[in-house]
Amino acid sequence: MKKKFGYMLYIIIGIFFVLFCMAEYELAAEGNIIWDGKWIGKLLAGSLITGTALGSLVAFILYWLEGKQVLKSVSQNWKLPGPKIVFGVSWLCTMLCWLPGYLAFYPGIIAYDFLIQLGQMVEQAYNAHHPLAHTLLMEGCIRLGNLLGSGTAGLAFYVWVQMGILSAALAGGIALLRKWEVNAFWLICLQLCAAFMPSHVYMSISATKDTLFTAFMLLMVLMLCSLIGDRAKAVRLGWCDAGYILFAVLAVLFRNNGIYAIMIMAIFFLPAAVFGRLARKLWVKILAETIVGLVAGSMMLTALFHVTGAVQGDKREMFSMPIQQLARTMVYHGGVGVVPEDDDTIEVEDKALINEFILYEAYKNYRPDISDPVKGNTNTYVFVYRMKDFLKTYLTLFADYPGDYVNAALAVNAGYFSPFDQSHAYVNQYGGLEGLGYIQTRWQDPDALDIERDSKWPWLLGKMEHFADQNVYLKIPLLRYLMVPGTYLWLSLVTAVWLFLHKRYRLLFPFGLIMGYYATLFLGPTVQMRYIYPVMTILPYLAAWSLNIIYKDKEKA
Repeated sequence: MKKKFGYMLYIIIGIFFVLFCMAEYELAAEGNIIWDGKWIGKLLAGSLITGTALGSLVAFILYWLEGKQVLKSVSQNWKLPGPKIVFGVSWLCTMLCWLPGYLAFYPGIIAYDFLIQLGQMVEQAYNAHHPLAHTLLMEGCIRLGNLLGSGTAGLAFYVWVQMGILSAALAGGIALLRKWEVNAFWLICLQLCAAFMPSHVYMSISATKDTLFTAFMLLMVLMLCSLIGDRAKAVRLGWCDAGYILFAVLAVLFRNNGIYAIMIMAIFFLPAAVFGRLARKLWVKILAETIVGLVAGSMMLTALFHVTGAVQGDKREMFSMPIQQLARTMVYHGGVGVVPEDDDTIEVEDKALINEFILYEAYKNYRPDISDPVKGNTNTYVFVYRMKDFLKTYLTLFADYPGDYVNAALAVNAGYFSPFDQSHAYVNQYGGLEGLGYIQTRWQDPDALDIERDSKWPWLLGKMEHFADQNVYLKIPLLRYLMVPGTYLWLSLVTAVWLFLHKRYRLLFPFGLIMGYYATLFLGPTVQMRYIYPVMTILPYLAAWSLNIIYKDKEKA
């Protein structure tokens, strides 16, 4: 496509980037945005001027890099061994680099939702609020340790297995990229990131569902890339097909919103499978395999429910965004006495429904950056059994106070939209407790199943605790922007547009999974590293694979 069109698309991205950054900055600085003509005019003018300059600069740099073939010239004389050796060396090096952190935090980091899942293990009362497969896997390892003498050793075994799976996924990705003859420069960068990026180091030893989910999502995407990249074998069934289905099943089992992300991606496949002229058989096959993975994963979840007697988890997590919007609207317009700007203009009947939905006036606990203080006191009965009344009130208030709804959405998702946001780093901190930074490391004493902290390297433990608790990454220029969640949405869009401009439409489909996953994040309760971790991990591999195909095709031409 012509460069003028490319510049136009990147200018559009630049305008939206600046718009979100300006809005998030204003919201953080002032606490509230009044969406009047003056502010909207300022926002649009700033976005158009700065966004046009920024988008033009990004397009210029990309076209310049393409013309100069910079990355190719850097690595044209580098030679690497074959994929199998690359896999083995990468896996071993990554595990060795993670080993000090494992010894320091031995038996592992048990922050996040570990205690809730541990309670289910102890009481043998399971629910689906947290992935049942993950809870059972951890329980199996811990109880095995109890049989052998120590629950601590059992948890350490689980963390070691988790480290092995995650590092194998990262190494497998590098090996596949080597097989696909991706530039050696990218492979070395990916290996350095795998071994030393704080996100990988800390998440590899965190006993949370997000780590294994990330590994399975990465492997699923890699299998999909292999299927898309080799159109000559479109109708043949091979190990990539089996792997794609397997990892789709595991992604469904190990993260509740995994099924929604995959379903959204399947929607992207549907038009290509039904109306596509090129490689139609390929898209039909991939769509069918995606559906098989979803169905098989759902059936396995049902089986686990039946065997364990588990019950469905509370659905209030799905209402995080409406909860934030209604709570903020009540704070600013409900006459509840929280902020001086409260004008008490909400109708009595709407207040009544909100008070039935948000119990104990919990909207007074509203925090812009996280829904948990309000969410814990919501009555989902109102939405389920009085849906018509709920939607009427929700839409009426949206029509009356659209600015508050927008502010609520921007505030809770600030970290996803703006690389300059810092609220994500402090969202979990309260009461002066340590270990609740962007990277959570706080030891939650389990007091059950014989689990105790037994650091093998206390000095390193102190250093790593300090790095995480003080959010030191924010003070390191390059690392900061590799760690903050707001970087990855825009990098995904920049990469996808580059593929579109080069008419490599088939390479865009894996980005559908990222967009589907983002859709679940935008409706979620807050911004945390463990939520964005799958995108942080997958995007570099996806970019390396897709851009490599563009430049290999150019060489052949």
